[in-house]
Amino acid sequence: MKELVYHRFLLPVVERLPGKTALRDGDFSVTYEQHLDRVLRLGDAIRAAGVGPGERFAVMALNGHEFLELYHASLLTGTVMNPLNLRLAPKELEFILRDSGCRLCFADGFFGAAIDQVRHDAGLEQVVLLGAGDVPHDAIYEELLSSGEARMPPEPDEDAAGILMYTGGTTGLPKGVVLDQRALMIDVYKVSTRWVLREDYVYLHQTPMFHAASLGGVLAVPAAGGTSTTIPLFSPEGAIDAIERFEVTMTVMVPTMVAMMLDHPAFDRERLRSLRILTYGASPMPPVLLERALAALPGVDFYQGYGMTENCGLLTCLGPDEHRRGGDILRSAGQPMPGTVVCIKDEDGRILARGETGEVCARAGNYMREYWNRPEETAEAFRDGWYHTGDAGYMDSDGYVYLVDRVKDMIVTGGENVYSAEVENAISSHPAVAQVAVIGIPSDQWGEAVHAVVVRQPGATVTEEELKAWARDRIAGYKVPKSIDFRDEPLPLSGAMKILKRELRAPFWQGRDIDVQ
Repeated sequence: MKELVYHRFLLPVVERLPGKTALRDGDFSVTYEQHLDRVLRLGDAIRAAGVGPGERFAVMALNGHEFLELYHASLLTGTVMNPLNLRLAPKELEFILRDSGCRLCFADGFFGAAIDQVRHDAGLEQVVLLGAGDVPHDAIYEELLSSGEARMPPEPDEDAAGILMYTGGTTGLPKGVVLDQRALMIDVYKVSTRWVLREDYVYLHQTPMFHAASLGGVLAVPAAGGTSTTIPLFSPEGAIDAIERFEVTMTVMVPTMVAMMLDHPAFDRERLRSLRILTYGASPMPPVLLERALAALPGVDFYQGYGMTENCGLLTCLGPDEHRRGGDILRSAGQPMPGTVVCIKDEDGRILARGETGEVCARAGNYMREYWNRPEETAEAFRDGWYHTGDAGYMDSDGYVYLVDRVKDMIVTGGENVYSAEVENAISSHPAVAQVAVIGIPSDQWGEAVHAVVVRQPGATVTEEELKAWARDRIAGYKVPKSIDFRDEPLPLSGAMKILKRELRAPFWQGRDIDVQ
C-alpha cells in the first residue's frame, strides 16, 4: 500500500480547510479549495498539451503563484516538472531543454525571449506565457488553465519521477537530478520533524522557486495547511515589505540575502515583528553576520539547513536551541536529519573516526533516484551504498557535522553552487590562456567569490575584462569570476600533474577558520 505521493498530503488539507487562504501573491489570493481546482485544471491542460505521466515540461520564471501551481499540478498528475535556473547562459539552457526532452515550456515576460532564442535547437514545441509580456509565445497561462477540467488524476507510484532539477556538472555539462515522489514526500516528513509547521504559519517564498532550497516551502507548508506568499525576486525592501504586509511567520534566506536585508536603510526590527522562523543555508554563514542577525532578530528561531539538490536540499539541521547556546557549535552544519545516516570516509572508502576529516557521505530515503540518462555518474555518486557529497568535513563526538572544504572544488557563492571545472573549461577555451585554476575566495557579500588564476600563452595578451566577457558568453553570469589573477610562472603541480589548488587558496584563507588542505 502506498502513502508517499503528494495526493496524500495536499488533498486531506483541502478537505479539512477548504476555505482557508492557501496562497497570496500580491493581490492574487485563493483558498485551498480554489487552489486545488486551479491545480487540477492546470494538470488536465498540461496532459491535453501532450505531456503524459513520466514526461517532462519546463518552467523558467520569477517567483509567483503560477510556479507553486505548476509544482502541485506536476506532482498530482504524474508529469515531471523541470524548473530552470534563471541565470543559465543560452548554451546551458539549450542543453538542459534538449537533454530533458521537454517539448512544453512555461515562461514569464522576463525570460520568454531567452526561451525563444533556444526553442528551435532545444526542440520545444509550445511555449506558454505566464502573466503579461511582449515576448513570443503560443498560449497564455490563464487561458490554458481555464481550458482544463478539474478532474482528479489517479495517484502515481511512489517511485514515479516528480521533479527533474539540473545541477552543475564537473564535466562542464549540467546533470539532471531525478527526485521521485517517495524521496520528496520523505523530505516533507523530515522537514516536519524539525520545523514544527502549523496551520497559522505564513511562509514567504523569496529564495528562487527553481532552487532545491525552496522545496520545503513548496511541499511541506501546504501539507501542513499553512499560507504561502511570494515576492518575484529578492530585494531587501521587497522582503521587508512582504513580511510586514502579509504578517509572514517563516522564510528561507541564503546568507547573502540576510546581509543585504540587515544593511538596508529600510530594515526595522519592528517591521519584522511577525517573523518567528528564519532558515538559512545554501552557503556558509560568516560568523560575524550570524552574530549580527541573532542580535538584530532576538525573537526569531534560527535554523540552518545543509543539503544538496540530490537529497531535496536537506541532510543536516542546526536548530534554535544550538543557536541560542552559541559558541563553536555555530560553526557546524548541525546534526543529521531523522532517518539519515552520515559518515566521513577517506579516499579509500574507509569510515573515519570522529574528529577526522574526509568526505561527507550519507544514506537517506530522500535521495534522488538517479542522474537523468547518466547511469555511470549515478553509480559513482552512490558507490559502496553511500551517497558521496563531494564535501569534506568531520563529525564531532555529538554527531555534529563540520564542513571544511569542497572535495570536488565546488564553490558556493551567494547560495549558488559553482563547479570550478565548468568555469575552467570556459576560460581555457580562450586562445590566449595556457593554464587556469578556479578557486573560491572569502567574500563578505557572497560567502565565497569565484576567483581565477590564469597563465597566458607566451606572447599573448588578454585583459581581465576580456576574459570575463568570454566566459559570460559560455556560462551563467554567477559562475563568471569576480576577479582574475594573472601569473607569469606556471601553476604549482602535484606529482600526478594536478594543479595544487590548496597552495592557491592558502593566501586568501590564511587566518580564517577553514582547512584549505
